[in-house]
Amino acid sequence: MDLKFVRRIAAELMKCGENRVAISNDPARQEKLADAITREAVRGLIDEGTIQKRPAIGVSRGRARARDAQRAKGRRRGIGSREGATNARFPRKRRWIIRIRAIRIRLRELKAQGRIDRSTYRKFYSQAKGGMFHSRAHLEQQLRAAGYLKGGTP
Repeated sequence: MDLKFVRRIAAELMKCGENRVAISNDPARQEKLADAITREAVRGLIDEGTIQKRPAIGVSRGRARARDAQRAKGRRRGIGSREGATNARFPRKRRWIIRIRAIRIRLRELKAQGRIDRSTYRKFYSQAKGGMFHSRAHLEQQLRAAGYLKGGTP
């Protein structure tokens, strides 16, 4: 018995491919399958379970999720796992952006608190732009060493 029509309509109704349509081999149901020539009849067969949708076959993401969870904790990032040079993995430009933003924010805070004056702010802002400071801590160390930092807790 040719069930191409039934299979095609069932696939459309169940929103899946024809390969995922499972048609029962039960001899008692064969007559109903042969008589199914309308969408409504096929829909009835799906409702009664004569035609079913096979589960989708896929590759499990379970292992990938477990690995990602470990990586989030800093594991599995050793030398043997690395592909790409240091600067490809964390570019110089991104490192610079993070550093300069932190330094500029700190300079703004110090100026707003009145711990440095405007001319000192400008001078150190320009030096920061020139790459003079390695970090916020280095900036504050230089401010203290030059005697520009007033009051407040270090």
